[in-house]
Amino acid sequence: MLLSIIVTNYKTTEILKLCLKSFRQNLEGPDQEIIVADAETDPEAKMEIEDSFPEVIFLETKENAGFGAVVNRGLKIAKGDYIFIANSDIVINRREDIQKMIDYLAQNKNVGLLGPALLNVNGSRQNSCFRFYTPLIILLRRSFLDKTDFGKKILGRFSMEEEMKKNNGQPIEVDWLMGSALLTKKELATKVGLFDERFFMYFEDVDWCRRFWEAGYKVIYFPQAQLYHYHIQASKKGLGLFDVFISKYTRIHLASAVKYFLKYGLKTPRYGAR
Repeated sequence: MLLSIIVTNYKTTEILKLCLKSFRQNLEGPDQEIIVADAETDPEAKMEIEDSFPEVIFLETKENAGFGAVVNRGLKIAKGDYIFIANSDIVINRREDIQKMIDYLAQNKNVGLLGPALLNVNGSRQNSCFRFYTPLIILLRRSFLDKTDFGKKILGRFSMEEEMKKNNGQPIEVDWLMGSALLTKKELATKVGLFDERFFMYFEDVDWCRRFWEAGYKVIYFPQAQLYHYHIQASKKGLGLFDVFISKYTRIHLASAVKYFLKYGLKTPRYGAR
């Protein structure tokens, strides 16, 4: 089998149907499988998906164990030579996009992870490739300091703004890619290992990309493929530093950051982004 598509879902049935419909229209064929890895299954929603998309393998879960755990359940049963991991809010609009990614990965043996350009509904580009985190980045993103000239400069470098302006639509090496849409080979995912389930949410994609780099495989942002991402940023900062006392997602993000720095220390490598 050529391709396994793992779609992660958490209580977004209507968006999931839009996602699966786009896959059916643009990727339908005998040499692929679609696995919906559900984080916390509603029996009625499961029945609705299975009735509407009988070709889909639906993995149900009684309780939400976190994003990494959900992806891992799909990775463990995936049969494809290539594995495309996508959130349920990803929509494919062109048939050629996934094939372009597969072709690039097949032709570049030193590449382990590939991420497409992610677009908002209005066609504008989302930030989806980055340099590795530092404690300063966490502070800036979670405080009023992101509005200062200093903060804007540091965060612009973090999100590779200059590189995005200069690359002219060409593939570019990056430190890490947002986990909303990733393509890899099954053999490489097996070699690098599953997602680290200590990260309930956030930083599991940073960690996985870092492990690909450490295993000798490049992580590439690939803007020649463009997918739509109906992205709602649950952890968006609201009240600066006080947000940690109010927002559940802010607390989860900071907890994952602590786990990440405890795992790797404060030294920040520069693999793709120089």
